[in-house]
Amino acid sequence: MRIALFGATGMIGSRIAAEARRRAHEITGVTRSGKNGTRAGDASDPDAVARLAAGHDAAVLAVSPPRAGTEATESLLEVGRAVLDGVRKAEVRRLVVVGGSGFLEVAPGVQAVDTPEFPEEYLPRALAQVALLDLLRDGADDLEWSYVSPPMLIDPGIRTGAYRTSGDQLLIDSKGISHISTKDYAVALIDELEKGDHIHHPIHVAY
Repeated sequence: MRIALFGATGMIGSRIAAEARRRAHEITGVTRSGKNGTRAGDASDPDAVARLAAGHDAAVLAVSPPRAGTEATESLLEVGRAVLDGVRKAEVRRLVVVGGSGFLEVAPGVQAVDTPEFPEEYLPRALAQVALLDLLRDGADDLEWSYVSPPMLIDPGIRTGAYRTSGDQLLIDSKGISHISTKDYAVALIDELEKGDHIHHPIHVAY
């Protein structure tokens, strides 16, 4: 499979690239700078997205919102809209998005972002990812999109190949921790890309 990966050198994007290559997929990594073996491109420019995605079987969006500031939501939505428009122009129907965990329910009807325990410094980015999921749900039925939500904690670690999934319920382990390694998150994302078991739906992955 030929995959255009936007945000290919980030903490998560680089692991996605490595996992895809491990399975003999062909990756075209895209970054703003075009360094480290990637192609230069602005994911907020639909024409650039179309040019870079053309000829691929699928696209993966692994671009994160800004780490701080109230502009996080609009910045990520600008990228989301451009990627949707760009892959349509390139006639690429399969799109997998690196999502967030803020929309996940920690109790019936209670999202993680709505709890007082949710870290305030992460709230702008979490709300941006919730808005991106809403964008997909409301305006991308013509595409085969999947939104892969990590747990509350995702850090570098070993590749075990093991993980659990849910739809919109936050997963925690026997110690009450919601976590996964970046490598196992990448395993889950490429599994979803290949199998397409959750098209038009979010999938949450964790240990």
